[in-house]
Amino acid sequence: MPLPPPRVPRQKVHLRQINVEGYRRDDGMLELEACLRDTKELDYVLASGVRPAGDAIHEMRLRVTLDADFTIVDAEACSERVPYPGGCETIAPAYRQLIGLNLMRGFRRTVSEMFSDVRGCSHMTELLLSLPTAAIQTLATFRRDNEDGGEKPFQLDRCHALETSTQTVRLYYPKWHRSRANDS
Repeated sequence: MPLPPPRVPRQKVHLRQINVEGYRRDDGMLELEACLRDTKELDYVLASGVRPAGDAIHEMRLRVTLDADFTIVDAEACSERVPYPGGCETIAPAYRQLIGLNLMRGFRRTVSEMFSDVRGCSHMTELLLSLPTAAIQTLATFRRDNEDGGEKPFQLDRCHALETSTQTVRLYYPKWHRSRANDS
């Protein structure tokens, strides 16, 4: 169901795009390439000069390589367009610290702590927060979402629609459906 139309006329002035592409490498590892891009619909005055409408204010890119357990084995970052050239892009090497982190085990919390304030770029850190679900979707390309491998499917109990007591689980994953305690 789409959003209802706006109640008051408005003019778009800003666009943030976050794009994450998932790849399976020939060596079996997964790779995610992510980009955050901000543009303005109007000329934008910065301390570093005027950025014409449509030109990127921010364009940050990340690439992480993941093993089969979603552990980051390599990480690269770069800032192609920044509001403060000579300053913003110098933090990119800090993102090598991602190596060894696991996307499924406290990743968002750890990243928020590691790269908060002046220890990171707020835009790059925001981009990182979209990686766990993108990794799951990348891997899901190669699995049936309800195949019976004997173990509870990864996605169950990870969002409200797939809570094991819901009608959705009763319909699509009947083996894993559980009644609520107060349904008895």
